[in-house]
Amino acid sequence: MKHAPNRGRPSTIVGIVLLAVMLFPVYWMVNASLQPAGNTLQGGWFPFHPDFSGYVTALRDQGRNLVTSLIVALGSVVLSLGLAAPAAYALAHLPIRGTNFVLFGVLITQMVPGIVVANALYSAYNDLGLLNSYLGLILADSTAGVPFAIIVLRSFMRGIPREIIEAARVDGAGRLRIFRSVVLPVSANSLITAALFTFLFTWSDFLFALTLTTTETVRPITLGIYEYIGAHTNHWNAIMATAVAASAPAAVLLVIAQRYVAAGATSGAMK
Repeated sequence: MKHAPNRGRPSTIVGIVLLAVMLFPVYWMVNASLQPAGNTLQGGWFPFHPDFSGYVTALRDQGRNLVTSLIVALGSVVLSLGLAAPAAYALAHLPIRGTNFVLFGVLITQMVPGIVVANALYSAYNDLGLLNSYLGLILADSTAGVPFAIIVLRSFMRGIPREIIEAARVDGAGRLRIFRSVVLPVSANSLITAALFTFLFTWSDFLFALTLTTTETVRPITLGIYEYIGAHTNHWNAIMATAVAASAPAAVLLVIAQRYVAAGATSGAMK
């Protein structure tokens, strides 16, 4: 029986040090959010007497922006998967001419700088009345989510045995029924992976939010934090509390979907 190599104490210490360095910003963010208002440099290294006034201020001032980010992120996930899933299935299993050319075009879209897309969308949105709207941000953020989801889903769907699809076809199922009742349930892990990363792309978006919103009508949390710093520089506990609140949904989703993401990210390469 082959045993796993003994990495030894030095490797463990190096790993712990690297992990501590990477997590230090998170620790300091949480620590500063529980300190009294004022300069964070005057706070202690541990909040022995935690002050939650920063969270009260953050939820009062930024609660609406958090809801806006949640609506835009969920909308982008639904739109991206709704477009990418059938496209990925078609590219993986249907006899379509120019499949490689289409995939190359999808990859090219990932190389276009975001500022170029944002500036191009601004003029179009101004004519269509989509500036300062949920739909406008959902469409803009989906320009990154759709290509990524197509790449991830097609990679997995190519690994689905054709025998399963042919068996469903012999039983009388049409293409739509096969896609809905066979392909989608089998692709659950890759769907969760694509949905999670699309959510994270949209949740952390700053460029589209800054370019395509000019009023406070629709303002994601990333833009809210950016403007919060200038307006309340002395209230660092509220700023850090906002950052903690903005990080919490993404962290919770990552923890919940961790095993599905690992399976979905590797299954396409293993088959």
